[in-house]
Amino acid sequence: MSEVKVKKETNLSDPAEIENRIKELCQQFPHGITDQVIQNDMPHLEPQQRAMAINKLLSLGLLDLLRNSSGLLYRMKDSQSASKMKGSDNQEKLVYQIIEDAGNKGIWSRDIRFKSNLPLTEINKILKNLESKKLIKAVKSVAASKKKVYMLYNLQPDRSVTGGAWYSDQDFESEFVEVLNQQCFKFLQSKAEAARDSKQSPMVQRNSSFATSHEVWKYICELGISKVDLSMDDIETILNTLIYDGKVEMTVIAAKEGTVGSVDGQMKLYRGVNPVIQPTGLVKAPCGLCPVFDDCHEGGEISPSNCIYMSEWLDF
Repeated sequence: MSEVKVKKETNLSDPAEIENRIKELCQQFPHGITDQVIQNDMPHLEPQQRAMAINKLLSLGLLDLLRNSSGLLYRMKDSQSASKMKGSDNQEKLVYQIIEDAGNKGIWSRDIRFKSNLPLTEINKILKNLESKKLIKAVKSVAASKKKVYMLYNLQPDRSVTGGAWYSDQDFESEFVEVLNQQCFKFLQSKAEAARDSKQSPMVQRNSSFATSHEVWKYICELGISKVDLSMDDIETILNTLIYDGKVEMTVIAAKEGTVGSVDGQMKLYRGVNPVIQPTGLVKAPCGLCPVFDDCHEGGEISPSNCIYMSEWLDF
């Protein structure tokens, strides 16, 4: 026969028991509880008693105060976070919690204002205070150069915020990307030439001309041309641009788990290719891919005489 658990009646005359019961509810619901949850659990509890117990737990730094679409939300605070926010008021704790929930993608002050329902002047004051304590930091986002996002001080910003290896101070490093393109293609070309010089059968030559993204990544790292640490994903991004340019082809093969460069039992291989015949000049003309080709005519708003793409093509 299964054991039947009987809920222990909370002594509503003892503030300590009310606080303990609220903490138990927060542990049962890690994502947080509302006033309604507390009321359902302790229906005879007076609103004033509930407010006093919650304020006591908030002042002790044991609860986080959040806000969602249904109202206020109370959540147990972890001990490390509680020690950091010791001595802070409830508004400061609320802003800190909102920033913490945003993770390494950060959050704009406008969104903090919306979630906290606090005045903008108060939010700016709290943000400066948290920054001075080195609990949070402001990071410029490549998505909006004039806006800053806030995140916890010890977090590394997400690539969507910084732009990854291709951005420096919110500026796209086009020259750096071009150098990487050239060096990656040079490595694949040299591997293909070595395969042709081996004088082996055509199939063996073809297979040996392929290189993994890990091999390309290792070659770039050994060159020392990058001031930032490049990941395998960064190198694969460069290799993808070479594929779009028609300079490289890619194939996917099965690989054993744990093999360097493999993901989910698969490995990408790349090799440099040369076109069988060079495309004619007419094929390279911008008109073939122009989205407003039908509206282009001499004397009109769009015409060959004032087309910047045509001018660039003729100069080339």
